[in-house]
Amino acid sequence: MKLPQLSGREVGRILTRKGFILESQHGSHMKFKKREPDAVRTVIVPNYTEIGPMVLLSIIRQAGMTREEFLSSE
Repeated sequence: MKLPQLSGREVGRILTRKGFILESQHGSHMKFKKREPDAVRTVIVPNYTEIGPMVLLSIIRQAGMTREEFLSSE
């Protein structure tokens, strides 16, 4: 599955729908956190107009999701 071109804000919206909370923002980077029963997941998202596919894949991995879970509209 090919990853779409997304901005930092779009990635932030997706993470928020998946249960992450915007913890803080320093410069052009946003920190999202999600508390899980056994751990706390932290994801750093650059607030760029275009996020490259390798960076997006890294964000998806940090979030503990598959590409399909990340891109699903649930």
